[in-house]
Amino acid sequence: MTSPDTRQTSFGEASKLSVVDRFGVWLSKRQIHRTVGTLVGKDVADFGCGYEASTMRQYLDVVGSATLVDLSLAPDLKTSPVVTAIEGALPESLEKLPSQSLDIILCMSVIEHLWEPERSLSEFHRLLRPGGVCAINVPSWTGKIFLEYSAFKLGKSPAEEMDDHKTYYDPKDLWPLLVRAGFKPRNIRCFRHKFRLNTFAVCRIDKETGK
Repeated sequence: MTSPDTRQTSFGEASKLSVVDRFGVWLSKRQIHRTVGTLVGKDVADFGCGYEASTMRQYLDVVGSATLVDLSLAPDLKTSPVVTAIEGALPESLEKLPSQSLDIILCMSVIEHLWEPERSLSEFHRLLRPGGVCAINVPSWTGKIFLEYSAFKLGKSPAEEMDDHKTYYDPKDLWPLLVRAGFKPRNIRCFRHKFRLNTFAVCRIDKETGK
């Protein structure tokens, strides 16, 4: 988040998650389980994890390590022995992490908030080990209609989150960014999910070639 009007708080810091948000987190967790596989014993990162790291919390007892990055993080996360807690904006906060240090990267509903998403995606590629996998969720252009109606008309979603969106992504929008970040087309799977309201991408690094 590199614009001068960048947000100052993490998702879920100022208020509890709405019913719509909690349902979205649950659907993302299901997709992660289906596409990424087990997290047991893996070095996992959740970039833009939110104040409470809602997606990663359930895995802290089984992962080898958890790298959590957001503008601010709940105090108990910082004291967990398996957590590396980094408070800061993307992509600058990722630059201090060593290359090829992660098995799995999760980035759920974050890229749409960034002015320069290509920089963060390139960092994801740099940080993955051979055989590693990155899972990305973003709202689609169809989702824009639902999200804005829920936020601005019904008041069921936080309006400030919608006002912070820089763009939306269908598979045809996200796929070229992933290629420019360094992921090979044969290792990218990009598809619609959450009733076509979101786009989900799974990007892998070849175990043999490291590309």
